[in-house]
Amino acid sequence: MSFRFEKLNIWHDARAFANLIYDLTALFPKDERFGLVDQLRRAVVSVVLNISEGSDRKSDAEFKRFLRMSITSINEVVTALYLSLDRKFIAKQDFDKAYDVANKLAARINATINSLSKKQ
Repeated sequence: MSFRFEKLNIWHDARAFANLIYDLTALFPKDERFGLVDQLRRAVVSVVLNISEGSDRKSDAEFKRFLRMSITSINEVVTALYLSLDRKFIAKQDFDKAYDVANKLAARINATINSLSKKQ
């Protein structure tokens, strides 16, 4: 048996994004463990969890609502990445890479929302 979300490319992309953020935050100062590290990790986990949770909802309208929540969590990750760059916890090249991944993921999720809207 497989779950619907396992068939979604956006779910796989979101997992990869989460792993990227976990790898980046592993290098943060220890005193940020309960600050930006925790916030970044919770926000990026929310992206992938909302995709999986929404995929099993009874309507496409509900699924779209969860996909929109995933995008808001991506916005939160990007803002925290800016703060991390400001504090010099990450290098500009790492920020740029994570930013690019976030931007592409948000676009793919938006495309999924649009395709669900066309079905209705």
